[in-house]
Amino acid sequence: MTDLPPSGLPPSGLSPSGGGTRARESVVAHYSGLARLAMAGGTPLGGDCDPAGGDCFGAAAYDPADAPEAALRASLGCGNPLAVAALREGETVLDLGSGGGLDVLLSARRVGPTGMAYGLDASQDMIALARANAARAGAANARFLHGHIEEVPLPGDAVDVVISNCVLNLSADKPRVLAEAFRVLRPGGRLGISDVIADDGLDPARRAEAERRVGCVTGTLTAAGYRQALTAAGFTAVTVTPAADAGGGLHSAIVQAVKPATRAARPGPAGTG
Repeated sequence: MTDLPPSGLPPSGLSPSGGGTRARESVVAHYSGLARLAMAGGTPLGGDCDPAGGDCFGAAAYDPADAPEAALRASLGCGNPLAVAALREGETVLDLGSGGGLDVLLSARRVGPTGMAYGLDASQDMIALARANAARAGAANARFLHGHIEEVPLPGDAVDVVISNCVLNLSADKPRVLAEAFRVLRPGGRLGISDVIADDGLDPARRAEAERRVGCVTGTLTAAGYRQALTAAGFTAVTVTPAADAGGGLHSAIVQAVKPATRAARPGPAGTG
């Protein structure tokens, strides 16, 4: 199958200037190394679960019986966005920061042969890993694109669902990422992502240490900040639901929103009916 033109795990999504470029390169290099480790048969990061609440990270968020083993081994997320995406037969899905391709492959299976699942990643090594995993899984309706989540290489109104797993926290331009997600979604399309959020009013030093520990290199949104950014991008029906405790005032969360099915009508001049 032929991929669309290029425009990541995940891209850094950082703004293309100054320190942002250096940070982006550092993040891509880090995840490229993890991809090479996975391709060599290693396990990049271990999964973690809260036995009482079932709140899970990495591979532990997935049922091993439902996921391709090689892709599962390379899972680096903070949740399972497919648990809330409610994918349907024939839909087109885009995974922002698709990494080793686990969520794309599971999406491809759920949307079936009449649907399509795209993955976007900034690391060429992650793209190579994902394509190898797709070939092993026989996923003919999975395609992987190289690029950054602030410049999605798809036309507007192209997909039914946008998913992502612990990637937006890596972007220094989160409003642009959300605007791109809104642009590529068809009217009535859905956003369902897992990400990391911060408690309100965290001590800056404590917050910086917690972000460093979990790898949120560009600052973490609060739940209120996420809702505000999604609303500003044009989304409605916005919900941000905290899930697992990541420590230090950070949490994994499920973020959901909808692109309105129709554009809001502009009010007419005063006095018109």
